Amino acid sequence: MKPRHFSMLREFHLADWFTLGNAFCGTGAIFAAMRYLQDGVVRDLLLGMALIPLAFVFDALDGRIARWRKVASTLGRELDSLADVISFGVAPAALGYACGLQGGWDWLILSYFVGCGVSRLARYNVTAEQLSGAEGKVKYFEGTPIPTSVLLVAVLAWSAWAGALGHAILLGVVQLGPWQLHPLVLLYALSGSLMISKTLHIPKL
Repeated sequence: MKPRHFSMLREFHLADWFTLGNAFCGTGAIFAAMRYLQDGVVRDLLLGMALIPLAFVFDALDGRIARWRKVASTLGRELDSLADVISFGVAPAALGYACGLQGGWDWLILSYFVGCGVSRLARYNVTAEQLSGAEGKVKYFEGTPIPTSVLLVAVLAWSAWAGALGHAILLGVVQLGPWQLHPLVLLYALSGSLMISKTLHIPKL
């Protein structure tokens, strides 16, 4: 039988569409950050930040729906990881940059954060079966799950709401050698490091 156009989309399960909703929110947040950098309208930035908790809701629902309908698949797992990279890795980094984390050291740390998120998700996909119990369900996460970066966005949202953006961002700025470092970016370094921890076990509810 000859494949039809968009046949892949026809094979998506309900849970997969929720996963795509997650990715849609993350992409929207990145565009909102760019729009703020272009026009300087804080409302655009706040809108982008609001999309991250919505992405979190989609991320929580897709797994529940997949288990409810008993349609978990390898494709769904890969979709989930790719969506999470956008919404909870790249988008929080882009929002942080838009808020004022634009020093040279900030760039490195934000990139480190995204790299940790990508590594965390790749490791989970590879080790999920090993971590599964007799019932085939993963009982705990190694390192913090990447959606915990929603907490970083909450801090940024509070800073934006208070008008602490750009040069006035929370905790100020220091000059370290040739580049600037905004101490607030160290929260990203901490979050990324916790994600790739091998010894930190978080029970999966």
